[in-house]
Amino acid sequence: MTDNTYVGAIDQGTTGTRFMVFDHGGQVVANAYEKHEQVYPEPGWVEHDAVEIWENSKAAITRALDEARLDATQLAALGITNQRETTVVWDAETGDPIHNAIVWQDRRTTDRVERLETEGKVEWIREKTGLEADAYFSATKAEWLLNNADPIKMERTRTEDVRDRAEAGELLLGTIDSWLTYNLTGNHVTDVTNASRTMLYDIHELAWCDDLLAEFSVPRAMLPEVRPSADERHYGSTDADGFLGASVPVSGALGDQQAALFGQTCFDAGDAKNTYGTGSFFLMNTGDEAVESDHGLLTTVGFQRSGEPVQYALEGAIFVTGAAIEWLEDVALIESPGETAELARSVDGTDGVYVVPAFTGLGAPHWDGRARGTIVGMTRGTRRAHIVRATLEAIAYQTRDVAEAMEADADVEMETLKVDGGAVKNNFLCQLQSDIIGSRIVRPEVDETTALGSAYAAGLAVGYWDSLAELRDNWDVDADFAPEMDRADADDKYGRWHDAVECSRDWARDGTN
Repeated sequence: MTDNTYVGAIDQGTTGTRFMVFDHGGQVVANAYEKHEQVYPEPGWVEHDAVEIWENSKAAITRALDEARLDATQLAALGITNQRETTVVWDAETGDPIHNAIVWQDRRTTDRVERLETEGKVEWIREKTGLEADAYFSATKAEWLLNNADPIKMERTRTEDVRDRAEAGELLLGTIDSWLTYNLTGNHVTDVTNASRTMLYDIHELAWCDDLLAEFSVPRAMLPEVRPSADERHYGSTDADGFLGASVPVSGALGDQQAALFGQTCFDAGDAKNTYGTGSFFLMNTGDEAVESDHGLLTTVGFQRSGEPVQYALEGAIFVTGAAIEWLEDVALIESPGETAELARSVDGTDGVYVVPAFTGLGAPHWDGRARGTIVGMTRGTRRAHIVRATLEAIAYQTRDVAEAMEADADVEMETLKVDGGAVKNNFLCQLQSDIIGSRIVRPEVDETTALGSAYAAGLAVGYWDSLAELRDNWDVDADFAPEMDRADADDKYGRWHDAVECSRDWARDGTN
């Protein structure tokens, strides 16, 4: 089955959509990328055009196959991985979204979350979902869409019957994996990892929670069916008469960070990875136990294979890391991300400058939706190299925040951290990360582990790969970084970081953003 066949993965991310094709050894044989527009209707609001995402997905798939001279009939399966929490509502009959997708970074529902806090519902939500009550998750986004989406955009619809149509299942709600699966197969399906990020799903009962649906006024009829991440029944197949020209089973899906956990072969309790993308997401496999966090982390579903128990994970979500590098480019401090390492090395340190990139609030372990980006410690002698280096250091400090919380919750000492994502191509950052957290940093040979993880899930479901052991054999080290900085120096720098974080907190109040 594997000689002339492959597994494809749609990696739908915050800034664009990638399609990759992998062979039996887990090596990339095709790769194409399409960028989509970021929509900022108001300060703190972030949206995507879901139709553009679907069109870009088709374009990336077609281009990758064409450039590699592969036929869609050679695909044994398709997997999907996606930006999590980003929420879409669409018409079940026409397939048209009723509004732009609301992106995970969006903060428009912060006031709603604060009402939950005032009403004493935060702990109740945490007990059910493993999540911190935050605008980051899908529940308040879905509620906002149902209350505020412009019904004029929906043919045949009047203002007063939007919710009636949702109750009747004529409007569908989903995260981006569901949106893509619907367009590929016609089925309304999600996997357990994406469901676990909605703040509507009970991760212990493994079911949509009626009480949470009532709290956020989300009709059950609009929700997708929840399936395992690697699903032997498949989510459906592509239409042989469609754009691919072949019937290919869609048999795997994971939220992007769980996909990276799977792609990094973190299959056992205690295995940990950190993905450096737009944000950074640090996950540790905790096995079949949902470990409750006492230190501001999330308890989430790691993955599930058909017929097997759910594997849980602890997660620390850092909202802005790679996006901080993009910001440096936006404000013309750098011309390209590749400059950052050279500039950072050009100075001995930051000269006391700290950057806290809380552009959309602070995630784990602080959870402050009203924190905002801050630069402190500047003097007349501050140069752009100091600010660039301080931005890289901020990525490392935020990761240590999460690492220390995770070690305390899981009662383990982390000796090795597997890393992936675009930023880890920067050797300076990898060494800095090792120095700040005091652990080995290991970068894999195939660093597109998000796409690889969803391909692994899909391939396992159809028998393209037989076992987890087979996948472990595919994993190879590209680079290994050990701590070099004196621990006392690292601790001193990290202590000062906490002072800078305090300066950023609770800033966006009284009408400010």
